[in-house]
This record gives sequence, structure tokens and C-alpha cells, in this order.
Amino acid sequence: MDNGYLRGRLGGPVGRQGVQQEVVLALLAKEPSHGYQLRARLRQALGPLGEGMNAGQVYVTLTRLEKAGLVASEQTAGLPDRPDRRVYELTPDGQQRVADWLAEVSWPGPAPAEFHLKLVAAAAARLADPLTIVDAQRRALLLRLRDAQRAAMAEPDGSEAGLLLEGLVLRLQADLRWLEACERHWTSRRDGS
Repeated sequence: MDNGYLRGRLGGPVGRQGVQQEVVLALLAKEPSHGYQLRARLRQALGPLGEGMNAGQVYVTLTRLEKAGLVASEQTAGLPDRPDRRVYELTPDGQQRVADWLAEVSWPGPAPAEFHLKLVAAAAARLADPLTIVDAQRRALLLRLRDAQRAAMAEPDGSEAGLLLEGLVLRLQADLRWLEACERHWTSRRDGS
């Protein structure tokens, strides 16, 4: 399977805006680390979803966290065959941010509301048939589901990445069920029932 294709279809905590700051902070809560160590731990935790992570994303995130006063860094001497490296550690504010993040009970809510509004606007302004939009979305989700299922099956039993992929599969299945409800609604609207 082409993992570039998989990464583009599955998404995750590493996206267009880089690595989620709270994830990096939580990884630093374990122990001070170099950026490359953080990147390696992220890739291990994410499995195939982490393969698309640009090496620079972790460092950009660390720079932002340092400017915000959530991490501090110190230059350490490198080995003869390696350059000096920066070691990052949490500040007290960073520790509090991790504690607050872990206590949150929110769930990522991508775009059901946005997609719903797209359907409503398309129908109201007669820009497009909502059923055509639903069908296109269904096809895209089915491709993502197939890729997520294949990736999950390729993971060893008990891996953290396998658990993440199982969550993606379940979420995509739920999204597909919601699209079926959208289809029923817009079909009944079109048929005048």
C-alpha cells in the first residue's frame, strides 16, 4: 500500500498546522528530550499515520512552545560525530497545560456541521444536488475506510498505532451511517414526503 495515499486519506494529530502542541508537551512530561527523540516517539505511536510527518514540524512546534513559555531548552554538547543538540523540558506552565489538556473531555469534531451546512446551502441556492454531494462524500469515506482497515490489519496485535487505526475505522463507519441518514433526509425532501 502506498503510505502517502494512506496519510492523505486518514489525517491525524499531524496536519497542515504541524504537530499538536499538547502532544509534544505530554511527551516532554515523561522526560526532557531532543527534538529527534520526540519525533521518533511520535512516529512510533502513530504508526503509518506518522510517516508523513515532516522532521521540521516537531522543531517548529518546540519553537512556538518555547516562545509561549511552556518549554525551556538548553544546548548540550554533541558527540564527536554529532552536532550539539538542544534538550527541551517542560516549564511549570507547560506542566499545567498538559494537566489541563488531559482533563479535557472534548472529542474532535471535524466537519459534520460544516458538511451539513454545505448540503443546506447547496439545496437552498440550487447550487448542487445534495444527494450528489452525499454520494461523493460517501465514496471518499469508503476509500478512507478501506485504507484504514488495511493499515490496522498490518499492525501487530496490541500496538498503540493499531488502537488508533481501530478508532479511525470505527469513526469512519459512524460517519458513513450518518451519510445514510443524510441521504434518506434529502431523498424525502426531493420526493416531497
